Amino acid sequence: MLQEDAFLTTKEMAARLDLTSTPVYERVKRLEREGCIGRYTALLNRRKIGLSLLVFCDVALKEHNREFLLRFEEAVVRLPEVLECHHITGEYDYVLKVVAQDMDGYQLFIKEKLAALENIGRVQSHFVMTEVKNSTVLPL
Repeated sequence: MLQEDAFLTTKEMAARLDLTSTPVYERVKRLEREGCIGRYTALLNRRKIGLSLLVFCDVALKEHNREFLLRFEEAVVRLPEVLECHHITGEYDYVLKVVAQDMDGYQLFIKEKLAALENIGRVQSHFVMTEVKNSTVLPL
């Protein structure tokens, strides 16, 4: 329930679960303590704030030793356009989920930020035409 609406009160959840508020409150607090609930956040509509371009960007590095991998990861974490970064198997080393205002903004990101990082070998971009499903709800 909290994945779908973090504003739900303990009382509202208890009513839906046919429980009293105390055990629901205790369960939520336990989930927070155990790290199952990492944080509460607001999900913004990227289009409404001017970020209409969504891109999945494959990145291959030239060198693959531990030091180069860690330096790339440390650098990419600091790029605000990168929403997600995953170390993957296959032809490329990483896949990035990137947002930009438009194609010019993405080109500037590639040229001025991503290509400026050391050890970048190849980059391949996949431009999202339609978001069929975009969810943060994990199956439980």
